[in-house]
Amino acid sequence: MLLLNGDGVATFLGLEFVRLHAMLNDLPAALLVVAVVFEALHVFSKKDGFRHASFWTLIAGTIGAAAAVLSGLQAEETIEHGTAIHEMMERHETLAFITLGVFAVLAGWRLVRERKMKTPERQVALVLALVGAGVLYTTSKLGGELVFSHAAGISTEIMQQEMENRGGGHEHEGGVSHEHPADSVPASPADSAGQPAETDTVPDHVDPPGAPPHTH
Repeated sequence: MLLLNGDGVATFLGLEFVRLHAMLNDLPAALLVVAVVFEALHVFSKKDGFRHASFWTLIAGTIGAAAAVLSGLQAEETIEHGTAIHEMMERHETLAFITLGVFAVLAGWRLVRERKMKTPERQVALVLALVGAGVLYTTSKLGGELVFSHAAGISTEIMQQEMENRGGGHEHEGGVSHEHPADSVPASPADSAGQPAETDTVPDHVDPPGAPPHTH
């Protein structure tokens, strides 16, 4: 059920779409990859067990992929982003549609022809499945870059809080302190003992009492 939370953001079953999209991504991708593997095993071994496994994982994976794409379209409208992330999201969306299209065609093909396919037809279907797996890999990789390299889906407020939190360091088990130094703070010219670091400045020369004046 679509609802608005306290911030006016659309949710489904209490989850924001960006979180729902993250939840729905992994299982369909895994199912589709496994379906391709099982189909390859069937083509080379002719064992019906692999064929059945491939067929049902393909159907489940395609349905799950459709849900992931739909949630992704909704998530795109709600997350904060700039031009760079927007362009990446557009590429990610295009690849996701291609991935879904390839596996939807394959699933429909097998629904109609599953019991009638001969070896040459299954080999063609396997090639199409391998193409789909390749596009799926690229789609997933780009999605990972959006989150882990560009923080897509993470609000500016949360990022600022996390930066402050990391700056404070933390303790591991055993009381070992772990601090994250600020990248922009220049190193102090002092040694580890807290003494001023040596410089190239020549110390002032003091003549002994009664010595005649001289120049350098």
